Amino acid sequence: MSGSVEASGDGSIAAGGSIRQALTGDGAVAHYVETSLTLPPEALELPPEAPSNMVNLPGGTGLFIGRERELARLDAAFEDAGGVVVQAVHGLGGIGKSTLAAKWAAGRTGSYNPVWWITAGTPDDLESGLADLAVALQPAIRDVLSPQARSEQAVRWLAEREGWLLVLDNVSDPADVRQLLGRTTGGRFLITTRRASGWHGIAEPLSLDVLEPPQAVELFGRINGGTADGVEELCAELGCLPLAVEQAAAYCAEARITPGAYRELLARRPERVFASAAEGADGEQTVARVWRVTMDRLADTPVAERVLRVIAWWAPDGIPRAYLEPLADAPDVTEALRRLAAHSMISLREDGTLSVHRLVQAVARAAEGAEETYDEAARLLAKQGLPCEDDAVWISHVANLIGYFDMGRTPPEIWALVPMYFGDHAPSTHEARERYEQALERAEGALGPRSRITVVVRRRLADCCWAAGDHDRAARLLSKNLTAAYVLFGHKAPETIETGTALARLKLQRGDLGGGLAQARVNAQHAERTLGEGSAEALRAHAVVAEAWRLKVRAKPKRSARPAVTEIERLLEKAVRAQGEAGEAALHLMWTLGEVRETAGDLAGAIRVTEEYLRRRPVPDDGADTQGLLARERLDGLLRKSGEPDAPADGG
Repeated sequence: MSGSVEASGDGSIAAGGSIRQALTGDGAVAHYVETSLTLPPEALELPPEAPSNMVNLPGGTGLFIGRERELARLDAAFEDAGGVVVQAVHGLGGIGKSTLAAKWAAGRTGSYNPVWWITAGTPDDLESGLADLAVALQPAIRDVLSPQARSEQAVRWLAEREGWLLVLDNVSDPADVRQLLGRTTGGRFLITTRRASGWHGIAEPLSLDVLEPPQAVELFGRINGGTADGVEELCAELGCLPLAVEQAAAYCAEARITPGAYRELLARRPERVFASAAEGADGEQTVARVWRVTMDRLADTPVAERVLRVIAWWAPDGIPRAYLEPLADAPDVTEALRRLAAHSMISLREDGTLSVHRLVQAVARAAEGAEETYDEAARLLAKQGLPCEDDAVWISHVANLIGYFDMGRTPPEIWALVPMYFGDHAPSTHEARERYEQALERAEGALGPRSRITVVVRRRLADCCWAAGDHDRAARLLSKNLTAAYVLFGHKAPETIETGTALARLKLQRGDLGGGLAQARVNAQHAERTLGEGSAEALRAHAVVAEAWRLKVRAKPKRSARPAVTEIERLLEKAVRAQGEAGEAALHLMWTLGEVRETAGDLAGAIRVTEEYLRRRPVPDDGADTQGLLARERLDGLLRKSGEPDAPADGG
């Protein structure tokens, strides 16, 4: 003992080192008993064989429906003899992974021993489950060894034996079970997990999808006590997700409400419906809470939840990844998508799109701050606008978006376009024109006459007027668009050139041959200088130039024939250089050239051009060469006019 200690006062004690027991005070009495337990070493060892029919599985497989294909795949996978076999069933939370695993394992109690279920959501859960397995094998170690020691005993026992089946339920991370799997050389592991990736080299993944609609209806009926009107619609609304169907069926039965009434509740208060469980049910096993666990695991990737809440307002399928690029830096968006897909919250497609279950969307829409995320989803769609790479895809997402709030909350960039697409995407000409008129009025009022969206709407209205025969209105609209395009895009931009070409074509249809020809020439020159003489814009402008000369020759053949032939032949040479002799642009110009020569009275030249046209024109694969038939009829007429005997043309 080093140093000195002192005590003062009645009943005080001074201790300079450790003491076993100290009592003070009048009448203080101590009673101390020490016992010990001595076990033989063999009592601490696990037995060489498991007790007969050692099974630890959850109940509740009586509601199991369908999944024949997945059960057969598990049968085939576990038939392999020798070595450890590991299958990882993965999918969205609530999709029925645990139910599938319990059903399959329950049918294999005669083939494996033990058949043991471990809830393995965390490393601690896994250790606890293994420790319980050790106690089941040797009850005497329960109060003697620590949980860690019992877990190690179980792992060593598994590593030295075959013929057992362990179900590791709800594994969060492949890394949590990697060491256990690596230490075993025989036996079978069946894993359930929301993680779709990370299993390479340690497990064979098996993706689990939602139920088929008839199976979802059957599941609802078993819980609810029979089918009722509206079950099919409710199951479709729930996306045939087993957990959601079970939750809805139990709630309907307990509250004595119809599937239709449940759908109404779902529409009004989804946040409460998805979090509600029937009395006696596991309150943690609701759609909202199951998925909240997943999102909590993604908390270190904040863009992930932002992505999920944005796409909640769009159509569930065919979401272009490009729509999400403005959310954050490209690496952050990519990482968010990767992690969401890894946790089965979304599916990434090879075509560059992604999809999300409609119930995931519903839960995300029910979260706090829904209106703000709606605004962000709308702004992202507005950034894409029209025209875009796939108008139909954009329209499908806009149509989904506008179904949640009134038009007052939707950005003007979107609602300026929406009237075109209410209901049928292919309305009648009259209906389409009315919608375009309304859209243009909104666009010009909210965005101004020269915004990009206004230009798109005005062009679509011009096309509609053109199709309806109102060429004057169409020309006025296109003239406004050409002025706006110069400001927005510049005079050399493809959008500006294309608008000018369309205006030139309209001028020709209205009889303004000189104005149409001049406009087409200007556009062709701009296109050749900026985009190349073989560009699509240049070739379209060339076609309108040729059409202008054809009409001028028809009006004044003697004055226009020579310059018409000269210019069309020059354009034909450019088209051949760009696309080859059999290119569509070259063939179109040859057809026009033949007609110009015929109109000018040059029958010999017309015959040569038409014969060359037939020689170059490829025969369609289906043999339906309508244009070739017209060319042969033209050639026959030219031969009769020229007084030559009829003869088959080359290639005809």
